[in-house]
Amino acid sequence: MKIYLDVCCLCRPFDDQTQDRIRMESNAVLTIIENCRSGKWDLIGSNIIDFEISKIPDEDKKEKVNILVSIVNSKITVNAVVEKRSIELEKLNFYSYDALHIACAEHMNSDILLTTDDFLLKKSKTKYKRR
Repeated sequence: MKIYLDVCCLCRPFDDQTQDRIRMESNAVLTIIENCRSGKWDLIGSNIIDFEISKIPDEDKKEKVNILVSIVNSKITVNAVVEKRSIELEKLNFYSYDALHIACAEHMNSDILLTTDDFLLKKSKTKYKRR
C-alpha cells in the first residue's frame, strides 16, 4: 500500500498529547510509520512536504519530523502536471499546500492520503473528487 502523510500527520506525534484525540492520532501515525519502516507499506513523499517541514519554527520538532520522513520510499517533485492539478483543486477552495499534497498523492498513485487537518478533511468530504 502506498501512503502519503501530509505534514499535519507527520507533526502529530510531537504535538501536545494532553487531548485524547491528539494522542490517538499520534499513535495511529506512529503505527503507520512503523509499518512503512518495516516494509509492509510504502511511504510516499514530496518536495512540498520537505518545504513545509523546513518552515517548522521549533528546531527540535523539525528534526524529529525529518527523522520520520527519512523512511520515504518514493518522492515526487512538483512538476507541470502536479501544478495544473493543484490549481484545479485551489479553484475548489482548497488551500494551496493542501491542493499540492492532494495533487502529489494523486500523481504518485497513492492508495491513501492521510491528514489530521480538520479543514482539509471537511473540504474533502464536500468538494473533492479523485480523477
